[in-house]
Amino acid sequence: MAKVKINEVRKLAKQHNIKGVVGKKKADIIREIQLAEGNFDCFGTAGYECDQLDCLWRDDCLLPMPKEK
Repeated sequence: MAKVKINEVRKLAKQHNIKGVVGKKKADIIREIQLAEGNFDCFGTAGYECDQLDCLWRDDCLLPMPKEK
């Protein structure tokens, strides 16, 4: 999945009747969407690993693995 742009995030928030998203950070809006969908509001908290393979936010969420020396 490709990274989701802020305008797409705002559009999804609107579809979930989430108000007041202008001026909020993308991560905060995504967490609100996750809660509205009945999921954990875990966006950006997993670091390098996540077991939610089908998550829409996965590419934006996970940190890149550090390169081994």
